[in-house]
Formats: sequence, C-alpha cells, structure tokens
Amino acid sequence: MELNLFERHVYAGRRQVLKQNFGNDGLILLLGNEDSSMNYKDNCYPFRQDSSFLYFFGLDVPSLAAIIDTDSGEEVIFGNELTIEDIVWTGTLPTINEMAGMVNVSTTQPYAEIIHYVHKALSENRRVHILPPYRPENKIKLASWFNTSLEDIADVISVKLIKAVIAQRVIKTPLEVAELEKAVDISIDMMTAVIKHTRPGIKEYELVAKACEVAAANNARLGYPAIITTHGQTLHTHYYGNTLTEGRMVLSDIGAENQFHYGGDLTRTFPVGDKFTERQAELYEVVLSSMDHAISMLKPGTRYRDIHLAACLKLAEGLKHAGIMKGDPADAVEAGAHTMFFQCGLGHMLGMDTHDMEDLGEPYVGYTDELKKETSLFGLKSLRLGRELEAGFVLTVEPGIYIIPELIDRWQAEKKYTEFINYDKLNTYRDFGGIRIEDNFLITESGYKLLGKYLPKSLQEIEALKG
Repeated sequence: MELNLFERHVYAGRRQVLKQNFGNDGLILLLGNEDSSMNYKDNCYPFRQDSSFLYFFGLDVPSLAAIIDTDSGEEVIFGNELTIEDIVWTGTLPTINEMAGMVNVSTTQPYAEIIHYVHKALSENRRVHILPPYRPENKIKLASWFNTSLEDIADVISVKLIKAVIAQRVIKTPLEVAELEKAVDISIDMMTAVIKHTRPGIKEYELVAKACEVAAANNARLGYPAIITTHGQTLHTHYYGNTLTEGRMVLSDIGAENQFHYGGDLTRTFPVGDKFTERQAELYEVVLSSMDHAISMLKPGTRYRDIHLAACLKLAEGLKHAGIMKGDPADAVEAGAHTMFFQCGLGHMLGMDTHDMEDLGEPYVGYTDELKKETSLFGLKSLRLGRELEAGFVLTVEPGIYIIPELIDRWQAEKKYTEFINYDKLNTYRDFGGIRIEDNFLITESGYKLLGKYLPKSLQEIEALKG
C-alpha cells in the first residue's frame, strides 16, 4: 500500500506553526479515526481519516493518534504494528516508526501508551487540549482517558485549540489550492457526465452511477453523498429512485474528494429534456443573477453575511418581477419573506471537508467573537459562513430558489408575509421543484479566483451541453 503524502517538511512546518501560535500550554492530543463496523464487525464503512490529524500528521491509516507537547516540543505518534493476521487479510504497511519518519516525527509508541501520557500530564496539573470528538469510538476513548462521562466530555474540549487549528487551516496555502483545483476539476468532469447522460425515462440512480464512475476513474471518490434529484426543493435528499420525465428539472449537487482528501462542491440545475420551460428559464435567470452579484462582491474585508443578504435581495427582486413576490424587495428581505424561497445559506468554507472544519463548530469556523452566529432566524440560522473574508479562504457560492409545497401551506394558513408573497401566483408553482447553482472560489488579495476549469452555467450553455 502506497501512502499519499506531501513532502515531510510540509507537516513539520504545520506543526511548528501550531506550536508557535499556541504557546507553552501543555499537551495537544489529536486522534486519528479507526475502522468503524457497518453491519457486522469485519464489514467496515470506507475509512476516512480525521482531517485535522491529516493536516498535521498526514498519515491516512486507521488507529493512530498523536501528541504535541507544547512545553518540551516533543511529538509522538501512537499506533500498533500489524500482526501476521492483519497482513494476511490487508497486506503490508510500513512500520509505525517508518511512517512517522515520512512526516518528520522521530518518536513512536504503542497505542496503549497514550493513556500514560494523558494521565501523567493531568497528574501534573498540565492541560491536555482536545478537539470535539464526532466519532463515537473516539468519544468513548476520551471519556475513559479523562475519567469523565460521555455527556461531560464536552467540558474538556479546548476552545483554545479549536481556534488555533481553525486560524491555521482556514488560510489555504498554494499547495492546498493546487489540490483543491484538482478536486474541483474532477467534480466538473463528474457534473458534465451527469448532465450529458440525463434524458427522460432513466432513474436518478443512473446519474449517481455516472458521477461515481468519473470519480473512481480519477482515483477519487465522492466527498459527500450525491444529491441528484428531480425534487430539487428538498435541500439534502439522498433518494435516487425517481424516474426522469420530460418537463422536469434535475438538481445535481456533487463533489469529488481527491487522494489527499481535498474536495470540490458544485451544483447545476438542468432540464431532463433538451430545453428549459419558460417558467424554469425565468427563475433560473433569477438565481444566476443573484449568484453573479454575490460573486462580484467577493474580496477581503467583506462580510459574507452581507454578501448573503445582497444575494437574497437579488432573489427577491427577480421573484417580484416574476409576480411571485410583491412589495418592496428590501423590506421583504429585512422581514425574512424571501426565506419562503431561499431557506439556507449562500455558502460555506471548503477544504479537506466539504463543509470545512464543521466538526470544530460553525460558530468558530464561519463566525468570530465580534460576529456571532444567528441561531434563531429562519434562513440566517442556516448560514454556515458569515465572517469577514480574508485572502486564502476557499468557499462556495450557491444561491437557490426552492418551492416547498408544505412551507407554502403552513405560511399561507398563518397569513404570513402576505404583504410580500403573492400566494395565488405561488400556488401555481407547487410542482416546480428547486434550482441551485454553485461554484467554488479562492479569496485573493484583491478579489477572488474561480477554482477549476470552467463549468457552463448560463441557460444557453446548459442547453448546449444537453444537445
């Protein structure tokens, strides 16, 4: 088995920056992931290493952990050597010590020894800093090592470490941008194949198969479960059993994760047949106008929350022109009436995770101490990124219009936003579905850069791909 690794100095440099920024304050403990059983012990889910462990230690192998002693500078990787039984079934790997050398770590220990390092530090009243565990296996280990309950493990999570890791990982280096470009290019090839294969009479799962085929052919995999549906009003549906019919649209939200685990995240909406209907084309142009306006605002120093609201205003203006909304669009957005059609956020960070570092907490990744995450307002509470943009951020821009019959019924019965929503006209769109368009961007010193090769998005370009 060959390990995918950057040059060893990359990982050493990342850890050195972390130590310098963190200061002398005890141990940093980073857990890798382990194999997790799917339906019986030896049938496991596809392995995915923890992204922060990958960032600092690079080893894409199950059942590893590491500590960084910020006082002494010592770095240790913990893991167990393969037994002959392991080798028979899974083949050979370099030894733990050999793998550690590949990422510039000189000290290794058996996995069980990590308990002694933790307990010794705690007995000396030194801090042991951990990130929030999202895997049950790691949560159980940490509760045992810290002699606490599963519920109380949240009390020992280190906000200081969370903020230090985010501050470092959120700024993408040229090396990372190059990997993101590769992942986005594969994602574009996936999307192109899906669009070209779309036709009446086939099932959604046949389009999912096309996406997976292209990913595998490029030594990649899907970074998240594909969203390929004729019911685009359902934001995160993973049902693929619908038959494609003339006159409907397909919303395809897919992204490849490459061998270094950097990912793309793209969405296109396109007709099942050769052409959009007049209604579909009208609202598609509304979404595209909103997207283009949002893109034009991307630059360092601009709050993404403000870009989100500006995109919402463009959506409201377009929907008013279509006769579905009424009144003053700015007042409608301020009141929240636009969330009948746009219930989610405009975008999120992108990196080794599709929602980059979401395991560390949206309030820390997408927001700051100065700008807190809104947790109660419909629409804004689903905005994963609100903070001021900085050069080196990589993010998505993905406005949409989603016509959700159940939401129409609820709000119409409540007589909600009647001064802004033309319910009579809206009810004629009940079977419309949804439209989303999404691309990935790097924030530069002066503005932005579209990642990856060009993926058609205008009405004419999409219809030409179908031809």
